[in-house]
Amino acid sequence: MDVAVVVLYLAAMIAFGFWGRRRTTDRTDFLVAGRRLGPWLYSGTMAAVVLGGASTIGGVGLGYQYGLSGMWLVVAIGCGILVLSLAFSGRIQRLGVFTVGQMLELRYGTGLGAPSGIVMWAYTLMLAVTSTIAYATIFGVLLDLPRVPSILIGGAVVVVDSTLGGMWSVTLTDFVQFLIKTVGIFLVLLPVALWRAGGWDGLVAAVPADALSLTSIGGGTILTYFVTYGFGLLIGQDIWQRVFTARSPGVSRWAGFGAGLYCLAYGVVGALIGTAAQVVVPGLDSRDDAFAAIVEAAMPPVLAGLVLAAALSAVMSTSSGALLATATVFDQDLLGALRRRRGAAAGATGTEDPAHDELSGNRWAVAAFGVVMVGIACLLRDVVAALTLAYGILVGGLLVPVLGGLLWRRATRAGALAAMGTGTVVTLATMLALGDLYANEPVFAGLGTGLVAFVVVSLATRPVEADVRAGWDARVGAAAGRD
Repeated sequence: MDVAVVVLYLAAMIAFGFWGRRRTTDRTDFLVAGRRLGPWLYSGTMAAVVLGGASTIGGVGLGYQYGLSGMWLVVAIGCGILVLSLAFSGRIQRLGVFTVGQMLELRYGTGLGAPSGIVMWAYTLMLAVTSTIAYATIFGVLLDLPRVPSILIGGAVVVVDSTLGGMWSVTLTDFVQFLIKTVGIFLVLLPVALWRAGGWDGLVAAVPADALSLTSIGGGTILTYFVTYGFGLLIGQDIWQRVFTARSPGVSRWAGFGAGLYCLAYGVVGALIGTAAQVVVPGLDSRDDAFAAIVEAAMPPVLAGLVLAAALSAVMSTSSGALLATATVFDQDLLGALRRRRGAAAGATGTEDPAHDELSGNRWAVAAFGVVMVGIACLLRDVVAALTLAYGILVGGLLVPVLGGLLWRRATRAGALAAMGTGTVVTLATMLALGDLYANEPVFAGLGTGLVAFVVVSLATRPVEADVRAGWDARVGAAAGRD
């Protein structure tokens, strides 16, 4: 029965792909759902894309090892969404662009899209690969399949869904995934897990005292989560691409705020389930086995299928969003410059090569990188180090120029380039010097030196050209009354 539930869910994903294809007529539809999502769809897709395998399987696993303080990873994600929504999403939504790199070029002038695009492309690709490996694990448990066939099955569904309808397909899929997660995790697994642990009183009596502490995981680990995930969410292409789908700045702000609150609750619930698993399934060799173990121990088949579908949906929503973001960055930032040069050489009145079919090109990019994503996932067993490296470079190299451009009018193109180069080099050099990818020091060193370079070089160079500044102000101020 649980296999049947999951198979039905996968079939629905393919159906959503065909539905999205009917709604997709141009690049804007394919990449950002026509920029017309209302609050319900927007909040659902935003919550779905950020709450993936690390938040669901990993969050329960942290609760299994550390108790309630295992919530901090997902809480850091929720706080990142809250800050992004309340402080920046309105301005981001009004820009009318498709990528973070296009925002940088609009703010500072040409020349920043390609270097920022390389970093963002590596980050989104590694995120997609990590999610692919995670949902393949669930397929392996459900269908008793080896690792590679599990990756091929799940990857094929994600690639077909994303390629057919782009963001429209991903949005509808994400919203259904959001509903499944809410029912499966909040309304089914949490009460059943607490009941099997003896209720709240029985849980308190059975677990060690530090399992109920909010800080037993350690202050350094909590800080790491906020630095890595909180800062990363502020500038990640996969997250910004969801902001671009909102129909107004007000939707991006307040529906995003609701998604952030949902993430905070999700973190607490995951930690509670993990804490209950200490009682229900003690002695597991790996904390990441806690989710599947408590589902198997506590659930009848149909409910187990629903909860496993919830976990699967959490991971696959992140994978589909990251895949679409990877293709978008490659097509818009890395190939876009080449097309613009060809268009100029051909004397085109537009900005790109007139022979380029935007919608077809974006579909081919998603399909191609879907194959790359599946191939890397088949070859690698552990990409946590690669993902951590990508996150470190993303935060160390891009946070300062992106947020600095949004907040400081005196920031210049030279200052942004200096921050990008200095932050990236110092982050990598500190990682090598310490020999530890997971330390906090590399990102802090990159952020600190990048900020100094950003301020000093910006003050020492001429302000951004008047026409660039005017174009930026026009975009940021557009439709401000809709907030």
